[in-house]
Amino acid sequence: MHGTSCKTRVTWLRRGALAAVAAGSLVLAGCGSANTFPPPRPGVLDVVGAENQYANVVAQVGGRYVTVVAFLSNPSTDPHVFEASTADARDVAEASLIVQNGLGYDSFMNHLEAAAPKPGRIVLTVAPALGYSPATKNPHLWYRPGTMARVASLVARDLGRLEPAHRRYFERRAAQFRSSLSGWAGAIRRLKARYAGSPVAVTEPVADYLLQAAGLNVRTPWPMQSAVMNGTDPSPEDVQIEDNLIIHHRVKFLAYNRQAVDAATERLLALAHQYHVPVVGVYETMPPHYNYQQWMQAETAAFMKALSSHKSTVGLP
Repeated sequence: MHGTSCKTRVTWLRRGALAAVAAGSLVLAGCGSANTFPPPRPGVLDVVGAENQYANVVAQVGGRYVTVVAFLSNPSTDPHVFEASTADARDVAEASLIVQNGLGYDSFMNHLEAAAPKPGRIVLTVAPALGYSPATKNPHLWYRPGTMARVASLVARDLGRLEPAHRRYFERRAAQFRSSLSGWAGAIRRLKARYAGSPVAVTEPVADYLLQAAGLNVRTPWPMQSAVMNGTDPSPEDVQIEDNLIIHHRVKFLAYNRQAVDAATERLLALAHQYHVPVVGVYETMPPHYNYQQWMQAETAAFMKALSSHKSTVGLP
C-alpha cells in the first residue's frame, strides 16, 4: 500500500520574477537525486519545506536568495508513513528557515528540529501562524483558498528578517505570488456559480476545504473521512452510507486520495466505476511538473469536468 518516501530538491530558474511565477519554473528532481544542501553561498539561505507545496511557495518568494529542500514530495507515497533519514537531519541542522504544516501532519519535523538546533533559525508552523486551533480536524490547509497567499506573506517576512538587505525583493515576489492566484480564484467562482450545492463523496478530507469553498456539498460522513485519514476502520454504518451515496447516484463524483490507498478505498473506487460515478483523483503533496497555482487550478478543473462532462481522472488499478 505504501511506497518509499523520497525528498525533492527545489531550484529556482532565474527568468524574471513575474514570468517565472506564471510559468511555474520550478525544477523538481525525482527520487534518487542528491538531496543535501550545496556548499553555503553568501546571501543564499537554506530552507526546508516539510511538504513540497510549501517548499514551492518559498522558492517562488525567495527566488535567487534561497535553496529549498522538500521532504514530503512523492505523489506515489502516503505522507503519513514518512520516515526521516540522517540526511534529513543534516538538512534541518543547516536550514535557516523551516516551513511546516502543523496539526500533527508533519510532527516528525519537531523531533528533527529538537535534535538539530541552530541559533537564529526560524520555524514557521503554518497552522498556529494562521490562527488554527490545535483541535482543527482537517490538517490539509493548503487546499483552502487564501492559505498560501498568507503563507507567502509570512515567508517574505521571515526571509526578510534573515536577510534584511533583500527584504523588499521578498515582499515584491510575495505580492507577485498573491496576484498569480487570481486564475485559481476565478476557477473556483465559476465552479460555484454553476454547481453550488452539488453533492459529492470523498475517501478522506484531503480536498474538503476546496470543495466547500466552491459550494459543493460533501456528503461522506465525517467519522468515515477521519477513519480513513487516520488509518483506522470506519464503522459498518458509515461504510453503508458511503456505499449508498454511490450505488444510488446521490453524489456527482467521488474525490479519491491517490496517496493513501488501502483495501477500503480501492473497494470504493471499484464501486464508483461499477455504478458509473466519476472519480477525481486528489493529492496530498504536489505532483511533479506543477507549481502550487497550477496544481490547484488543475484540481478545480477536474472537479468542473466531472460535474459538466461526467469525466473521471482515476481508473481502476
